[in-house]
Amino acid sequence: MPIVLGLVAILLLPSCGLFKKKGMASEKSNRKGEVTGAIDRKPWVQKLPIDMVAIQGGTFWMGQSDEDIAFTNSSDNKQITISEFYMDKYEVSNNKYRQFLQAIEDKTSPLKTNTNAPETAMKEPDFDVNTLKPDSTLWKKSYAYHYGDPLMDFYFDHPAFDNYPVVGVSYDQAMQYCEWRTYHMRANDDQEFDMPDFRLPTEAEWEYAAKGGIQQAKYPWGGPYVKNSRGCLQANFKPGRGNYTDDGFAYSAPVDVFEPNGFGLYNMSGNVAEWVLDAYKSSAYASTWDLNPIYLDKNEKRKVVRGGSWKDISHYLETSTRTYEYQNQGQSHIGFRTAMAFIGRSASMDAKLNKRIRR
Repeated sequence: MPIVLGLVAILLLPSCGLFKKKGMASEKSNRKGEVTGAIDRKPWVQKLPIDMVAIQGGTFWMGQSDEDIAFTNSSDNKQITISEFYMDKYEVSNNKYRQFLQAIEDKTSPLKTNTNAPETAMKEPDFDVNTLKPDSTLWKKSYAYHYGDPLMDFYFDHPAFDNYPVVGVSYDQAMQYCEWRTYHMRANDDQEFDMPDFRLPTEAEWEYAAKGGIQQAKYPWGGPYVKNSRGCLQANFKPGRGNYTDDGFAYSAPVDVFEPNGFGLYNMSGNVAEWVLDAYKSSAYASTWDLNPIYLDKNEKRKVVRGGSWKDISHYLETSTRTYEYQNQGQSHIGFRTAMAFIGRSASMDAKLNKRIRR
């Protein structure tokens, strides 16, 4: 008999100690003095936006994964936990950033384009398009005695570069792109409740995602070497003095080249370095929490940049290397990608399927 009762209990109780059935609000039970919740609440499942990847949460060692050759002492090891989130599969391209500029440049058209979509609680943002255009002159003026005129003239405007990462965009401009994309989604999708904000990833989220599920991975592909078994470079960077082309590209490359990492993310190292949400502080790891850490300081104009770029040596491609740039300054080697919080039950996401699963 005890064995039978045990088997019945196993069948009735779901795994992980969670109820198998959702708690359903019942008007009938409420009238009888029970508390089951407000009725007529529609279910809501967070959708995965196009070209984003679902990153399942987990615990990992953040910080130095190899020798600190620059002696920065800014990447001390620390075990932390990251919650589930969404992240752009690719760096934001010239053409996607152009959609942002065109949306706010057309003064005769509201940012809300789907008149049948439910109303959003977010107020329509107001932008000045003249302050948001990428600084193409950086291709010429950032480097002494460098013939950057063709890139200055064509990189952002010519369709040949539509699928290349947008550069010459400051931290402040990237933040405004995130604000526009948030409103664009909320005002025009068919969901009754608003999606979470699009934003820059936190530094911890970025490093966790860059490692691709491999603990203490030196590079996003996991191994300690910049070449694969066939002798091919695995990212777009500067492999040697005066050598920019061994990876196939002298400058930046399209956002979808080179193999993705374990989470399906492209160019987490190399191509263009990426803005993240955090302010820069060399000792930030010591002062932040070990659950979803972030260091924000409005008075600190330096913002963290991660990943290395087409002009950097391999040290800057390491998943733990930290650098910074001033928030109002764009560079021809810095771009960005966006992220979004995942709201719902912890561990309810299947990263391999890139969608939420119900349990």
